[in-house]
Amino acid sequence: MEALTPAFEAWRVFRLGGREVVEALVLPAHRGPSRALAEALAGWPGRWYWADPEGGHLVLVRPVGAPLRERWLFHALLFLLTIVCALGAGAALAGVPLPQSAPFTGAVRFVERLVAGGWRELAAGWPFAVPLLAILLVHELGHYLAARRYGIDASPPYFLPVPPTLSPIGSFGAFLRLRSPVLDRLQLLDVGAAGPLAGFAVTLLVLAFGYAGSEVMEPGLDPARTYIVLAGERVVLGDSVLTLAMRALFRPGVASLQLSLPAFAGWVGAFVTALNLLPLSQLDGGHVVYALFGRRQAGVGLLTLIGLLVLAQYSWNWYVWVAFSLLVGGGGWAHPAVVDPARPVRGKRRRIGWLALLVFGLTFVPIPFVQ
Repeated sequence: MEALTPAFEAWRVFRLGGREVVEALVLPAHRGPSRALAEALAGWPGRWYWADPEGGHLVLVRPVGAPLRERWLFHALLFLLTIVCALGAGAALAGVPLPQSAPFTGAVRFVERLVAGGWRELAAGWPFAVPLLAILLVHELGHYLAARRYGIDASPPYFLPVPPTLSPIGSFGAFLRLRSPVLDRLQLLDVGAAGPLAGFAVTLLVLAFGYAGSEVMEPGLDPARTYIVLAGERVVLGDSVLTLAMRALFRPGVASLQLSLPAFAGWVGAFVTALNLLPLSQLDGGHVVYALFGRRQAGVGLLTLIGLLVLAQYSWNWYVWVAFSLLVGGGGWAHPAVVDPARPVRGKRRRIGWLALLVFGLTFVPIPFVQ
């Protein structure tokens, strides 16, 4: 710390959970930073960043106290179970029959079949499971690495496996815990947007590969623009701007398209990205909108919730997402304040938030209206 203070005009030091934070106003001669300040920052035992575009407000973060021991074995077990369930979902999409009974009883029978040697059937599901898990993993790593960039104490991802008899994708996604408070809206923006933007990059690749390999079908008497076949039944899917663009690029003029397993994995990845970017409470979209607009996010969140309830009048599935978003937000739609909510995100850094909102617009699927 002594090597840094000659470059500071004023500074303050305070604790945030297991982190020590130094906020400093940098002397004009040392902004940029200067060579002397750059050398001092190289010896800082933590992370640092500029809180303003001019390089006059410096924030330094370092851990204090003993670090927490991560439960890597538990995280690995959840990921392994998610792999198994995603493979099971992919195998079902490939035509491997699942146990036919009540959902939870079917889940028990699915496990019994695996133990009895049925795990060999899971190999049929890898064209779906691998790209889907790649999207989810890269999404969570985006959050994790961005949090580490700011010195925030973040847990490894918790993957949520679901037996394929309960879910056609074998997972409820993943999440990570931020165990130290978020200091300002710049931290919140970068951490919140990094996940969906990273996952979206992989989703684009998966969709392009998947749509190029999808099968063109005769429309028949009841044409469906985009669909999958699950347990012998056709399941019609909605189209977002992104998936419509993929159809136009790889299958122009086709009336009816059965998605390949990678294409459906990409469709799910795009849909999950959109759901995460809903500007509600502590979803990724809530982080982004709060970072950009501060307390005005509460009004945007309320309008979003009303919109979801309107969609639920056409498809009951939207009630699930209303309940999920309220659960994540502790029963509300407004984002909680960061430690320093008054400091806005300025300059070019706001483009990250606008890019995330553009991704939301490209991937959101209003299923009742676009089929």
